[in-house]
Amino acid sequence: MFGTVVVGVGIAGLARIRDLMNPMPSSPSEHLKLFGFVSRRSFGNINEAKQISLEDALTSKEVHAVFISTENRSHEETIRMFLEAGKHVLVEYPMALSAKAAHELWEMAEQKDKVLHVEHIELLTEEYKQLKKEVTGKDLVKGTLHFTGSVLDENKAGFPAFSGIARLTWLIDLFGDLTVTSATRVMQKDKNYSRMTVHFETTNKKPLTWIEERGPGMRREKKINFCFTSGCLEDFPQAPRSAMGLFMQDQNLFAKKLLGQVSKEELAAEKWRILRCLDLAEVIQQHCEQPEEICS
Repeated sequence: MFGTVVVGVGIAGLARIRDLMNPMPSSPSEHLKLFGFVSRRSFGNINEAKQISLEDALTSKEVHAVFISTENRSHEETIRMFLEAGKHVLVEYPMALSAKAAHELWEMAEQKDKVLHVEHIELLTEEYKQLKKEVTGKDLVKGTLHFTGSVLDENKAGFPAFSGIARLTWLIDLFGDLTVTSATRVMQKDKNYSRMTVHFETTNKKPLTWIEERGPGMRREKKINFCFTSGCLEDFPQAPRSAMGLFMQDQNLFAKKLLGQVSKEELAAEKWRILRCLDLAEVIQQHCEQPEEICS
């Protein structure tokens, strides 16, 4: 059994506590045991889960792993603390708000022989799984992924290329390695509006565009327009409802890693994808922060 703590009890943290207390029968998650949760706020207990101090989480020999469900800005520091304490780590994306920090943390995890698992539930949705089936094997001509959503506090969530890395992860997972050819950002501060536009090129020199747009009252939505030699895909394929929640699927994957049930090839491919996306996010931010490319 792996004693586990959850750090942060927002929506995701509460879902983590629920799933740890109710693992799927005969699943890898049955090897995880919730030891407690850590929060800056005082709760006492949540559904029989006890609140513990950060110090206890770091020093207890009964704690082997941590689930980090805090704001993006604090991910790096929290990962570092728990790896230094010899704990396995599951963290929500993005694992850090700089590529340099991400590479350092991954190297630290490998040196300490600890699992560092970055949650990417967007790859586990039935919607995405059907999309990938639809795209696989087709020759891309050009494509666009356009996301809209409500305003984020960038001091906590980070630059849009990092806070929106789920979309970048989709593009890398669907079409392979990408190169940033240009990236710009329009901001209307008086309206709390932001639109980031990134142009990529695939290894086959095909153009891909990622638009991340946020403003007050904007509905959370993704639109696609992927054109292939065989035709264009403008709507998401119909997808069945998943029998298992996304966080539970992710939790099972983490438990499988702890149990040594994930192949070295799968682990290496996942590591490459995660770090490559963070590298690209940093390149995008650098492009967007060039003074002549900012409109305010």
